[in-house]
Amino acid sequence: MSKYAQISDYLQRFLDDEVRKTGIEKVVIGLSGGLDSAVVAVLAHKTFKDDLLCVKMPSQYSSQNSLDDADALCRDFSMKSITASIEPMLDAYEKLNPNMDNLRKGNFSSRMRMSTLFDISARENALVLGTSNKSELMLGYGTLYGDLSSAVNPIGDLYKSEVYELARYLGVTKSIIDKAPSADLWDGQSDEEDLGYTYAQLDEALKLYVEDRLTKEEIVKKGIDSQMLNMLISRIFRNHFKRKMPVIAKLTSRTINHDFNYPRDITL
Repeated sequence: MSKYAQISDYLQRFLDDEVRKTGIEKVVIGLSGGLDSAVVAVLAHKTFKDDLLCVKMPSQYSSQNSLDDADALCRDFSMKSITASIEPMLDAYEKLNPNMDNLRKGNFSSRMRMSTLFDISARENALVLGTSNKSELMLGYGTLYGDLSSAVNPIGDLYKSEVYELARYLGVTKSIIDKAPSADLWDGQSDEEDLGYTYAQLDEALKLYVEDRLTKEEIVKKGIDSQMLNMLISRIFRNHFKRKMPVIAKLTSRTINHDFNYPRDITL
């Protein structure tokens, strides 16, 4: 069995176990037309079949290509989908705040999508699946209480370059794999342009720093650009708060997330 066949098999069993143990049998996912959500959708479809609902949540800044790619993926894998546009909410908020910059627009869009998705999950009695990969999580490249939110995330320990390989193994629609990564948060938005480097460059350095635990000096000796490395390390530590639950001030003998911690699936 190939590496990505093993990963696919493991992640399907992970999804089935983590969702079923909650007593919930259905899942929902925000389908953007991008690579990460496509991979999670295909894994979920293999696991849950008709108990998966894909939700497309376009705004006025969404590209038609992204919508077409999401539709093509649903056709290719016979997945159920609905559309719940966030355009009216975003348009109304922009009119109240005409001086919003792209960062604020992007964050608001991301949170409106996740609010919509969690509301649909309540209606469907389903769990929300996450679509953030390890590269994004390590760099804090995501919106707190937006795209970083979920109940279960199957790809959070896969770097972006690995998600590409998994997508090829799963047979994800070719147009999704081939296009430049973008969250469609504003006109012309590009992930790699925002970060300043390609995911291949970023992942090579991240793996040396995170997985191999090499020092900055050792990594630079391997030919990694020092300016990029400094940016990565700065983002990892600066955005650590995005990877944690809110910190609670300790006042009692047993404080949540300090010394009152049980496994997620504990039962009486």
